[in-house]
Amino acid sequence: MTRRATGGFTLDSWDQEAYDEAEGAVLAQARITKTFTGDLAGTSTTRILMCRAQVDTSAAYAGFERFTGTLGGRTGSFVLHHEASAHAEEGSALAWTVVADTGTGELRELRGAGQIIREPDGTHRYVLEYEVP
Repeated sequence: MTRRATGGFTLDSWDQEAYDEAEGAVLAQARITKTFTGDLAGTSTTRILMCRAQVDTSAAYAGFERFTGTLGGRTGSFVLHHEASAHAEEGSALAWTVVADTGTGELRELRGAGQIIREPDGTHRYVLEYEVP
């Protein structure tokens, strides 16, 4: 049975470093820590690689995030794979997928995918459609 988790998160830290600043785009990496509330309650550490084009409205990133806490009352951890892109004319897409077989504890067989929603006021919400046998 597929379930739906919703809630929000705060960015507790963001440590970013550019590693290539050539014409056309800046390439950077970041280490991020977050606190989740709602159906996901816990903390995470994320590493992402980013590309910010010389046009402020175009960017992309990919990365991995290890969440530790509870999901729907089940305790454990799991890894999320992130993919995101933004372009002024096409909007933005921020998707994440649970990496198969990374779950621990009561989340050992977790499967799922969802998205991150960034609100105009800068707050972040999430949606995760998931299954735990």
